[in-house]
Amino acid sequence: MKRFFPALVALLTAAAAPPAAAQGSAPPHWIATWAPSASWMPARPPAGTVDPVPTYVNRTLREIVHTTLGGDSVRVRLSNEYGDRPLVIGDARVALHAVGANAIAGSDRALTFGGRATVTIGAGAAVVSDPIAYRVPALADLVVSLYLPDSARTSTRHLLGLQTNYVSGPGDVAAAAAFAPDTTLDMWVFLTGVDVTNPLAAGAIVAIGNSITDGYQSTPNANHRWPDDLAQRLLMTPGAPVMSVVNAGISGNRVLNPGAGPSALARFGRDVLLQPGVRDVIVMEGINDIGRANDSRNPDDSVSAEQIIFGLSQLAQRAHERGLTVLGATLTPFEGSGDYYSPASEAKRQAVNAWIRTGGAFDGVIDFDAVTRDPSHPARFLPAYDSGDHLHPGDAGYRAMAESVDLGLFRATPGHH
Repeated sequence: MKRFFPALVALLTAAAAPPAAAQGSAPPHWIATWAPSASWMPARPPAGTVDPVPTYVNRTLREIVHTTLGGDSVRVRLSNEYGDRPLVIGDARVALHAVGANAIAGSDRALTFGGRATVTIGAGAAVVSDPIAYRVPALADLVVSLYLPDSARTSTRHLLGLQTNYVSGPGDVAAAAAFAPDTTLDMWVFLTGVDVTNPLAAGAIVAIGNSITDGYQSTPNANHRWPDDLAQRLLMTPGAPVMSVVNAGISGNRVLNPGAGPSALARFGRDVLLQPGVRDVIVMEGINDIGRANDSRNPDDSVSAEQIIFGLSQLAQRAHERGLTVLGATLTPFEGSGDYYSPASEAKRQAVNAWIRTGGAFDGVIDFDAVTRDPSHPARFLPAYDSGDHLHPGDAGYRAMAESVDLGLFRATPGHH
């Protein structure tokens, strides 16, 4: 697949996002261009033990965000959902990314919250910034900088960032173009969404899933997850609807039970139904329910194919009640992935996939199993697409998945189920 050059990205952004004045007095229609799903860090350990969760005070976080859809105004969403104390943001800024921890000089803009430069987010709460007029490029990197004046435990985060983010030494350096990091992070913390306005856009596609949607084993800092490649295809293809693609994957996620974050059933409202501008949903969940049932000694993990199917049908029903289009993605092969795999677990995968293809719960099917399996050994990945762990694709596999999606499944209007 061809990759965008900066000039082409600029042309796409300009074409897809007319000046804000062209919108007249119509209220803004916000669309999520990027939104990682939040999960928790471990609870605070007993006194006298080491806390595994970083705590920052008088530090600036600089987090890199890769957009899908461009726009002409922007706002950010911050969350303290899993915090144990109020989270104080002393300064928040958005800028265009240059290289490493640096922003492009002159691109920095301040963010406010109810007109104020600072905001306190209570434990369990979330906030959205005031909108600002800002030309957001498509398929490009933004820099969001957050100054933390008070002690903040980074318990609300998206763990598998596959993106290098940065923490400063002491002080508020959120507005600085040149940023000298003290440490780095490979997760996003507190930052749960970036939204844009774009009058030519149809809306957002939200892909909910596990590590395969989250991009595990793809190249870090390269945006080679399959939702990234799908977003690129949509913007490259003449006649395709102008849409963002939001990655709501959490590595280790399951349909039925919590594990690496809340279950899909528990987080579906937050991560899918409440995403600004959502029109279409892609559901690819269940492989961890199957694998954990095979290798866990906890009887609560021993779930059947029928239970997984019920959970998936609940997700489809809830999305349809909101007028959304719901696409079911089949589960990819995993023979050879150690204790996760057994003949019984393969039988469950086949049963779930048969239901996804023929059960009628979804408005369309994306057959990732058919795309990635080895024709001579269908329970395994095609070697060219296998990352090497026999459970996750590599970059080529993720690209093949995105290229297999029929763009005709996405339309400019919702509710065609």
